[in-house]
Amino acid sequence: MSETLHIIGGGMAGSEAAWQAANMGVKVVIHEMRPKVETFAHRTGHLAEMVCSNSFRSDDDEQNAVGLLHWEMRAANGLIMAMADKHRLPAGGALAVDRDPFAESVTAALTAHPNISVEYDEITDLPEDGHWIIATGPLTSAGLGAAIQAETGADALAFFDAIAPIIYAESINMDVAWLQSRYDKGDTDEERKAYLNCPMTQAQYEAFIDALLTADKTEFHEGETAGYFDGCLPIEVMAERGRETLRFGPMKPVGLTNAHAPDDKPYAVVQLRRDNALGTLYNIVGFQTKMKYGAQTEVLRMIPGLEDASFARLGGIHRNTFINSPTLLDNQMRLKSKPHIRFAGQITGVEGYVESAAMGLLSGRLAAAEILGQPIETAPANSAMGALVHHITGGAEAKTFQPMNVNFGLFHPVEGLKGGRRGRKDRYKAYTDRAKADWQAWLAAQS
Repeated sequence: MSETLHIIGGGMAGSEAAWQAANMGVKVVIHEMRPKVETFAHRTGHLAEMVCSNSFRSDDDEQNAVGLLHWEMRAANGLIMAMADKHRLPAGGALAVDRDPFAESVTAALTAHPNISVEYDEITDLPEDGHWIIATGPLTSAGLGAAIQAETGADALAFFDAIAPIIYAESINMDVAWLQSRYDKGDTDEERKAYLNCPMTQAQYEAFIDALLTADKTEFHEGETAGYFDGCLPIEVMAERGRETLRFGPMKPVGLTNAHAPDDKPYAVVQLRRDNALGTLYNIVGFQTKMKYGAQTEVLRMIPGLEDASFARLGGIHRNTFINSPTLLDNQMRLKSKPHIRFAGQITGVEGYVESAAMGLLSGRLAAAEILGQPIETAPANSAMGALVHHITGGAEAKTFQPMNVNFGLFHPVEGLKGGRRGRKDRYKAYTDRAKADWQAWLAAQS
């Protein structure tokens, strides 16, 4: 058993992890609870079933971080990308797939592999020995979720996303916004300027509330509960409780002085807090929302200073079990308290099919290398996969950690390139060129 890799969960991450490890010569057992134990979202017992969209998003590997992740996975002989390409549907610049044949092909490839077996059973306890990857995704079973929570602590496992929108710092208008923590709190200058502040007049606030109240919202899905919101209300629900509610909540203007107009007291203030160590991303504090994506961009760009905001992630609230990876995982994706267990996929705090599969690819390679006695370094920081895993295992702020898609805001800046919209095309091309070179070198070192 000690030389076999056990993977709990046969979704995107678990399937890719199994494929990578098996191709490195390691025996793999996939433990999948479906179809014996059903979820409210899945329809079949196939591995890598697509439960939401049938899109892997942009396939542009020169100007888009998701497309770059596609490229890296293809370069690493990724199963998910190979099957997606095989069952591709017309979708412009996106990679969309025929979902049922896709899952059937992934299942067929895995079950035919001589190093892979599948056991249809539910694992409800954390294993005490062996080599394991937990890749159970957003619909982790109650039993295993409880076991993870018991090991990691009640505050280290979330059963819902309460996502506030995240904005690229370079798209914020600093002629309007200013840096200041409320009441100038903090022992250092950095702490005293930990927040970006966007001021509103009374007229702007009233218009913003009107827009919130009339915006299109998504409905709750089966498996979501309204009771969750007692501790984390969407901004539009707060607005429905009274027009002044937000002004006495996340938009309160007290303890702040407008650096651009010190004598003008804002009627309300929207605060943004740095969301990553690089300072390239900011989340809007307290702005979790159920507004539809189109409505979000329109309403949030009404905030002074965010008129031209570019979003790394839009907000939402939905069922999604995930751990606080920055505090729990090392850079090899191992659970610090039980290093024989790795985590992969959405449960680590990444968002989306591609990101989940990518974390499976990486965890499978890392685990296999360890089993073979030839440990390897984690993905290079300047690759798309490396930027993502570095974010979830230490680059993100642990206190505000929420699931994240891959995006160029996670990448170290390239020196000598101008910021802003005008320099974006050259900057993105520089990111992808650097990433491809580093990724190919990483792969070559393992051959």
